[in-house]
Amino acid sequence: MTTSTPDPNTTPEEVQDNKLVIYQMMTRLFGNRKATNKTYGTVQENGVGKFNDISATALLEIKKLGATHVWYTGVIEHAVLTDYTKFGVALDDADVVKGRAGSPYAIKDYYDVNPDLATDVRKRMSEFEALVQRTHANGLKVLIDFVPNHVARFYVSDAKPAGVEDFGSQDDKSVSFKPNNNFYYIPGQTLQVPATYNPLSGANRGPQEDGKFKETPAKATGNDVFSASPSIDDWFETVKLNYGVDYQNNRTKHFTPTPDTWNKMRDVLLFWAGKSVDGFRCDMAEMVPVEFWAWVIPQVKAKHPGITFIAEIYNPKEYRNYIKTGGFDYLYDKVGLYDALRRLMENKGQGNTAEITKVWREESQGISNHMLRFLENHDEQRIASPQFAGTPWAAVPAMTVSATLGSGPVMVYFGQEVGEPGKGHEGFQGEDGRTTIFDYWGVPTHQAWMNGGKFDGAKLTEDQKNLRDYYGKLLNLSTSREALKKGKFYALTAQEGTAPAGVYAYLRHTAEEQVLVLVNFNRQGADYSLTLPSAALAAMGVEDKGSFILQDLLADTPPLFLQPSVKTSITLAPLSAHIFLLQKK
Repeated sequence: MTTSTPDPNTTPEEVQDNKLVIYQMMTRLFGNRKATNKTYGTVQENGVGKFNDISATALLEIKKLGATHVWYTGVIEHAVLTDYTKFGVALDDADVVKGRAGSPYAIKDYYDVNPDLATDVRKRMSEFEALVQRTHANGLKVLIDFVPNHVARFYVSDAKPAGVEDFGSQDDKSVSFKPNNNFYYIPGQTLQVPATYNPLSGANRGPQEDGKFKETPAKATGNDVFSASPSIDDWFETVKLNYGVDYQNNRTKHFTPTPDTWNKMRDVLLFWAGKSVDGFRCDMAEMVPVEFWAWVIPQVKAKHPGITFIAEIYNPKEYRNYIKTGGFDYLYDKVGLYDALRRLMENKGQGNTAEITKVWREESQGISNHMLRFLENHDEQRIASPQFAGTPWAAVPAMTVSATLGSGPVMVYFGQEVGEPGKGHEGFQGEDGRTTIFDYWGVPTHQAWMNGGKFDGAKLTEDQKNLRDYYGKLLNLSTSREALKKGKFYALTAQEGTAPAGVYAYLRHTAEEQVLVLVNFNRQGADYSLTLPSAALAAMGVEDKGSFILQDLLADTPPLFLQPSVKTSITLAPLSAHIFLLQKK
């Protein structure tokens, strides 16, 4: 092993003892009981979940599953096609809204909540505040999205506090860039909505779908397209916010004096922190300059100590920068662990367990415990979908690794724990193995667990119940066992040839507790010759004599017995996982 590549078995790793387990829900889908599921169905046809549907019973069951935090996705008001004008909410233009329910990341009002989520639209904010209180009362913390990079094409705040100016209201629109402008402009040109975007045709077409949305001058899109004619694949429904970076002039930075957008966004964060939320998942954080985060996060934390910031980021070269300089507590581990585990789950012969050790080596020097691990979220395909693994049980070895590889947080997406396959052509996204974020929809396996609001799982199949039991055992172990919460790491299968393909084993250990994690990604059984070499025992501070009892914490099975440095044969079931507690006999 070269000196330039850290050895995961010798590299010191910072100790943490506050492992987070995040349960993400698409809030508008979570409590929806309707099963109509009509493609591009209206809110009346397909239904929508409400804040009030997330009952104390639901939250208690999420807590029992092992969660410490709930990420309520899509809370802040975004563009929708449902007409709420009678409640003083401006009507959105469907030519720049994706789907009928709209993208939760096309923010329309940073100071309000999505009216879709309210039982009484006039009391929508108080209903959200009650949800926050209810969540806390059931022993869970609250995360919401903060979307700093872009807003809806038609941004207008009807709920902003007195003295707050709307984004863009004071912009000089005659120039493409000014440091204090909130948006970027294409002077003299009118936005051309992609000609191929016309999903709501025929009987589905409504008065808003007229192809007549006008924006002059056109603004740059949220994904940095500085053109008046974005493509159908661009984020054409959003506009880029200006943090003082002149993208069209060598990305020159104009951060002094403090840009207006910085001050506005700080105030938005403080507004929601004042609603007693416990943290923010920051959408596309790497598209916002790290200097802004380094400026704003300390200010928010000074007024609200303990608040958590999670960055959606996909450039590994920027990981340390956004942690060390930007001040983020956690980052998405998508490009690292998720992608490695996905290749193993897909059963296409492209995965390699050596990638897991590679991820650890690359992240082990100070950032591993800052990485948020997951297998599903609103952007990714469902594991059980045919576009991904085809079976929810493929998650067992991968989820075990996600939850136990390090002390950083782990996340599950609602429905994952009961094997939701993401079937159906919901609308804008088409049938792609994902659960829609753009349209009204019912999520069938989740609805079976929800059971009309009882949240007792009575309508689940035995297979689904068993899957949920597995998730509950794993997630609770990850926060209750000392070795998994804050233990050091030792890779037993770090070297090629020490285990069959698709089998991976490692130790997590403290002075008081040692556990062995052993997983089989194969869809057939595998035999593994387990040994605890003297180097591993020395790393754990355990005497190299006597024998060990291995008790599986994930399953009620008879214990195994082994002697140090003596090979013990273990037959592993297909798609299986074990977490063995090591005890001296």
